[in-house]
Amino acid sequence: MVFTDIATRTYNHNWRLDPIVRSLLDTDFYKLLMLQMIRQLHPEVQATFELINRTRSVRLAKVIDEAELRAQLDHARSLRFGKKELIWLAGNSFYGRRQMFSPEFIAWLADFRLPDYELRQHDGQYELRFHGPWTHTMMWEIPALAIINELRSRAAMKGRGRFELDVLYARAKAKLWEKVERLSALPDLVISDFGTRRRHGFLWQRWCVEALKEGLGERFIGSSNVLLSMDADLEAIGTNAHELPMVYAALANDEEELASAPYRVLEDWSAHYGGNLLVALPDAFGTASFLRNAPDWLADWTGFRPDSAPPIEGGEQIIRWWEEKGRDPRTKLLIFSDGMDIDSIEATYRHFHGRVRMSFGWGTNLTNDFRGCAPFATNGLDPISLVCKVVETNGRPAVKLSDNPAKATGAPAEIERYLRIFGAAGRQTAEVLV
Repeated sequence: MVFTDIATRTYNHNWRLDPIVRSLLDTDFYKLLMLQMIRQLHPEVQATFELINRTRSVRLAKVIDEAELRAQLDHARSLRFGKKELIWLAGNSFYGRRQMFSPEFIAWLADFRLPDYELRQHDGQYELRFHGPWTHTMMWEIPALAIINELRSRAAMKGRGRFELDVLYARAKAKLWEKVERLSALPDLVISDFGTRRRHGFLWQRWCVEALKEGLGERFIGSSNVLLSMDADLEAIGTNAHELPMVYAALANDEEELASAPYRVLEDWSAHYGGNLLVALPDAFGTASFLRNAPDWLADWTGFRPDSAPPIEGGEQIIRWWEEKGRDPRTKLLIFSDGMDIDSIEATYRHFHGRVRMSFGWGTNLTNDFRGCAPFATNGLDPISLVCKVVETNGRPAVKLSDNPAKATGAPAEIERYLRIFGAAGRQTAEVLV
């Protein structure tokens, strides 16, 4: 892969449009895995996704020019999967399995395009929504977040001098390399890049991936970004996300169906995928509730990805459940990915080392950590907590409870209804930084 002088590229940014999203493969791998299943089982379901800025102090509409945002969104809508990309998806091996994607699905992708969007400003924030078939609106999540985050980065650097930018990126590179050196001291580390959604920029994410590939060798197992995985000859990493149980729950016709929604998702998932893709995400409606009512067959799955509880606390909770089910945690896998950075990775690794198999998904703090790097006054390069969530399904509100109430989404009345069904055990409010 050819390295780009990012500072020069930023300084010389004077094109009519410098595309942020260059390919529909510039997305996370789990999106394609989920899309294949959704298209087969739920092709008629309608779903609305919406941008949610948890960092309300940052007024995005005051920072990002609306015309520039629309130009980037429109460009993303013009993209199609390329012939080379589809051949790679069809012929490559993922998680040790060839032909992960069916010929019918690959043929359908050839005509895929992102649907239209709705954009307006309100109280200094952008209200960005995507209505339409679930099979299409779901694919807006990653490019929309990447566009907003990179436009914010560009705004913070606009008008800065060539040497200021050079110093900025030199400091950021040194900061990342110091983290890599610390991680290299963890002999059994398994880590991957999960940083597409809230990256500083595409070119910076590519630099980070190459740095980890060189600095950590085989301990760096791949990237969630499909385009970078293809270009860098890496494994594409990913399983499933909260939107699956959120949509299944919204479609439930009664409380019994609602309570069983998280497990019906996993039954459908296991009918499509196996092996190391059998990883459960337990916290959509609270991990304690999920484990309390989980069917015994789930104990035979490969592992769990605890997401919104503190990593050590969440991991211990799952290990206790495995032990109660008579399973040896040393044969199981925990994937830690929620806001992880060097200190929490080291602490979690040392706490669980030898007790369970571990993997780390390193996200925003890998691809967007410029804190203290700028030689000019700005907080516009500090990462923010920006998400794009499903908010409505077939006209019904969608809800996420989370182990951290600060991450909950949905109408207050619906959240209360879900809490009556799933309970509030184990939920603890914590500040959401990224």
